[in-house]
Amino acid sequence: MSATQGRAPRIPKKLVVSILIALVGLALLVIAARALRELPAVQELIARYPGETELPEGAPVGLPVWLNATHFLSSLFLLLIIRTGWQVRTAKRPAGHWTRNNSGPLRTKNPPRKITLELWLHLTLDALLVLNGIVFLVLAFATGHWVRIVPTTWEVVPNAASALLQYLSLNWPVENGWVNYNSLQQLSYFAIVFVVTPLAIITGLRMSGAWPANAPRLNRAFPIEWARAVHFPVMLVFLAFIVVHVALVLSTGALRNLNHMYAGRDDDSWVGFGVFAGSIVVMVAAWFLTRPVFLRPVASLTGKVTR
Repeated sequence: MSATQGRAPRIPKKLVVSILIALVGLALLVIAARALRELPAVQELIARYPGETELPEGAPVGLPVWLNATHFLSSLFLLLIIRTGWQVRTAKRPAGHWTRNNSGPLRTKNPPRKITLELWLHLTLDALLVLNGIVFLVLAFATGHWVRIVPTTWEVVPNAASALLQYLSLNWPVENGWVNYNSLQQLSYFAIVFVVTPLAIITGLRMSGAWPANAPRLNRAFPIEWARAVHFPVMLVFLAFIVVHVALVLSTGALRNLNHMYAGRDDDSWVGFGVFAGSIVVMVAAWFLTRPVFLRPVASLTGKVTR
């Protein structure tokens, strides 16, 4: 047995340094925020702008089942998209290749092009995320739930700043997500749904085989280099959002928040936690099922798979 066998994999030094810098930076922000809250002017600002704006009259209350379902599917697809996107970016030896059938459902004007199995899964998950997003938007605008994530007044800006300061000072803003998100949440959700996600879609589409190859003006207006330069940072934005979002859900009343997001109820029971635990099991299973041995027979339904 060699000296290296049996050893646990080493954590990259750059990752350790980055985590330490982030923790020190966060600690400094907390200290600064707590100091700012002692200033009379800042206390006045928080009193005037407590952290949330009133919703328009007649805004719906509560989180319906369709919202719980699309939220879970978005979480599942994003997890797998981030994983496969990283595999596409770093894999040196692909698990296989996929070539589209000319008569298949993914037919485009461009000729069939061989892509890696990892990229096929990434693009398939992208399509599922887009479909789920369309369902969410249609239902949100049909039921009036759009007003919960789309700002309708400029007062959302100072209220978001107030909420951010309260979070950083570790003195959470008073809120009730069942009725109304605070302004920082509202701006964050609006940015993810209407800015970050469309950026991910359009840059991913630009790099895919579905983009028209014989469109010189369009390609000059939107060079593929721009798409590559934006697509990866967009993934980092999603990662940062997920980390902060999960941390706040668990630290600002976990049971009630999980009931809102997974059980469609406003109480402190363990129902939402149970559904959440089940969703984690599904995510772990999906992560396991994205292995090549399971992917090859599925991918072969829409094209030719070669090793």
